[in-house]
Parts: sequence; structure tokens; C-alpha cells
Amino acid sequence: MGAKTKRQIRPLCTARVFHRSARRRAVWRQDKGATILELALLTPLLLGLLMGVIEFGRFMYFSILVANAAREGAQYGARNVVAAADTTGIQNAVNGDGQSLTGLTSTSISSLLECGCTGATLSSPCPVGGAAGCVSPGHPLVYIQVTVAGTIKPMFSYPGIPTSLPLSSTVTMRVGE
Repeated sequence: MGAKTKRQIRPLCTARVFHRSARRRAVWRQDKGATILELALLTPLLLGLLMGVIEFGRFMYFSILVANAAREGAQYGARNVVAAADTTGIQNAVNGDGQSLTGLTSTSISSLLECGCTGATLSSPCPVGGAAGCVSPGHPLVYIQVTVAGTIKPMFSYPGIPTSLPLSSTVTMRVGE
């Protein structure tokens, strides 16, 4: 009797396994079309996201270049009072450091000297004698401020985003004696 039951159970188990795997294959075939549809719907979204990341990276890259160019101009002017008054030298320093600024248009460079004494407000433009007339214990202070500004055009045009984005960086440094 025991052998008879084994024979009856065995075909039932195989039938169940076959039935389950057939069901899984049928479900997989139905999901195959859904996967292609999901890919087709998400591809434009992912490409738009990728283009946005590229544009953001370009904007950050040019922001760093503008900041470095402004810092280079301020460092040139901060060497001494004569260099601080040399606007052509400051512009050459900015242009020399910002040689990769070809993506920027209408770059403007301005420098400003501010003078004063410790414990007092700074004024611009500096008086003829500078801040040499400071009352003791105060000592003269001279600062150079360099501003570099320009605009960058995005690689792609997006609705709602302007066709040009402004960039600006201002660096102030104390002028050495």
C-alpha cells in the first residue's frame, strides 16, 4: 500500500511544479512590454536631468574661473601702492589668469582703492597723500578691490531659463607698504 501512495503523490508534485513555472513564465512575458514602456517614458526625463547637471557644472566652472581671475588682479594690486594704482597691470593680471574665459562675454574689470586709518572708516577715492596723515596710535590702511563680471550663455535653451546668466566676483585685499 505504501508504494501505491508514493506513485500517486509523485505525479501530483511534478504537476504543481510545472504549473508554477509556467505561471512565472507567463508573468515574465507580460512584464517584458512594461519594461520597454517604462524605459521609453523615463529616457527623456533622464536626458533632461543629465543636460541640467552639465549646465550646472559649466556654470560652476566659469564661476570659479571668474573668482580666480578677480583674486589674481587683487593680488597684483596688493603688492604695493604703485601696483594698486596701475589699472592696466591689474587688467593684464586678470586677463592672464582668466585665459580660459572664452565662454564668457562682455567681461568687465574694475578696481577701486580705499584708504583710511585704523579705527576709522575707509574712503574712496584715496586722498592725495593716501592715509599718511593718521593720528598715532593709528596707522594707514590701503585696500584694493577688484571686480570681474561677465555673462555666460547656456549650451542648451530651456523654457523659463534666461538666455544669458550673469557672473561676478569681487575680491578685496590689503595693499602692502
